Amino acid sequence: MDTKAISKARLPSRHVTEGPARAPHRSYLYAMGLSTQEIAQPLVGVASCWNEAAPCNISLMRQAQVVKKGVAAANGTPREFCTITVTDGIAMGHQGMKSSLVSRDVIADSVELTMRGHCYDGLVGLAGCDKSLPGMMMAMVRLNVPSIFIYGGSILPGTYRGRQITVQDVFEAVGQHSVGAISDDDLLEIEQAACPSAGSCGAQFTANTMATVAEAIGLALPYSCGAPAPYEMRDRFNFASGEKVMELIARNIRPRDIVTRQALENAAAVVSATGGSTNAALHLPAIAHEAGIKFDLFDVASIFEKTPYIADLKPGGRYVAKDMFEAGGIPLLMKTLLEHGYLHGDCLTVTGRTLAENMDHVSWNEHQDVVRPANLPITTTGGVVGLKGNLAPEGAIVKVAGMSVLQFKGPARCFDSEEECFEAVTNRDYREGEVLVIRYEGPRGGPGMREMLATTAALYGQGMGNKVALITDGRFSGATRGFCIGHVGPEAAGGGPIGLLKDGDVIAIDAVNGTLNVELTDAELAARAKKWKPRATDYQSGALWKYAQTVGPARDGAVTHPGGAKETHCYADI
Repeated sequence: MDTKAISKARLPSRHVTEGPARAPHRSYLYAMGLSTQEIAQPLVGVASCWNEAAPCNISLMRQAQVVKKGVAAANGTPREFCTITVTDGIAMGHQGMKSSLVSRDVIADSVELTMRGHCYDGLVGLAGCDKSLPGMMMAMVRLNVPSIFIYGGSILPGTYRGRQITVQDVFEAVGQHSVGAISDDDLLEIEQAACPSAGSCGAQFTANTMATVAEAIGLALPYSCGAPAPYEMRDRFNFASGEKVMELIARNIRPRDIVTRQALENAAAVVSATGGSTNAALHLPAIAHEAGIKFDLFDVASIFEKTPYIADLKPGGRYVAKDMFEAGGIPLLMKTLLEHGYLHGDCLTVTGRTLAENMDHVSWNEHQDVVRPANLPITTTGGVVGLKGNLAPEGAIVKVAGMSVLQFKGPARCFDSEEECFEAVTNRDYREGEVLVIRYEGPRGGPGMREMLATTAALYGQGMGNKVALITDGRFSGATRGFCIGHVGPEAAGGGPIGLLKDGDVIAIDAVNGTLNVELTDAELAARAKKWKPRATDYQSGALWKYAQTVGPARDGAVTHPGGAKETHCYADI
């Protein structure tokens, strides 16, 4: 499509580039080397979460340069900027993890403010880490200017003594080390081998789960989210994304034209089909919230219930993201789901075509076993299950991909922080058959809703992954495996039932029927609730305090503002 003569009459950048009154504004643009022609063209924000915190982000700035070339080739003027990232792998297992979920909203807010302040007409967003993907997509839907999402790509798998490993194996090796199953030298060898390149954690953890979502929801170009970070072919997708955003501006195709209720259902379906991260049940409602669409944990869970599990991906399966890309990519997965009625094919995407039209030229690859046909699944029900009961009136979530035992009953062992539980696990101060309860780690009570991978991986490394259960009002990493239930709501800080538990209370978990109950009467729970008192957190100032004042329940995505439903004007229409 010809994008040479896009009128600025309806574009935000007219407020900073058009007319005599904007001469001071244009002077700043000339100072940065822009020509009169470039100033007259649409201005496109190229936002990345580049930093030197972790391999997930390290390639994003280089990739952004290629995006800018694509924008310029299509007669747009790219304006690059960066935002933050908190990398879960490094934040995990200590107080730093409280910053992780908070960073999702800071990313969305900072991209919004940069776009608003400088009146950019379109957005290409590059992200790599767990919370930066949904944060960037939230910003796109909130701003509602023509936008394209780019995933920085996954890391390549490491090799340890002839077998493929990921960072998950390092966390589990810590548990093995704690019981003397491996030596100091073994642990060092594993940690030095697990992460051999740039890119996000390689299995179907949260980053790759949300990357799969980006293609399924229609905000990313087909195949673009599957190519690993080190692959030079990523530049084709980056350049094409820069060109394509200019076409979207010309055609006025916006994120809320793409992110519909049906598109959100498509996104939930691919999470379930891949045995993806339970964090998707937090991020999909948050993305929906930006569009003013009600799509909470139970809506996500209803899609999980009827979608088969077909991709044999780690942590529950055998393969990593690179393997699925080389087998046919995310479109291969979506093609079989569409053919068997699990996706809505009429949803618009950033290609300007529908999802079904994008799938027209995708062929099934019979020479791979990473993804099964949707009518011959690994299991007929999804890899992620929603739970509800008297212990979780607002719901909870559990990943069951790769699990053989889907029901568990045992006495509670209560901890009021992750540190307390991790210490007990490290010292083997727990019993087989117990349900370990970690509470006061929810969105408000944490604050920040920490992930618990260090604890769950240690349990698995000790060989206890299927012999105890763990529930929390916090979250679990996409790398978590075993009977681990997160997002229990209402959270303990709000007086939820999880905060009323005592050691020895019998908890029944049923991932077949979707229930989570404590064997206490309503009268007993009510009596305990009368005695319950709020707990102050250690964070009485700063960003975490501010977050705790505004954050809502996990059921609705732990959002921090009223969302699209309360919007009185849209940035794209200023």
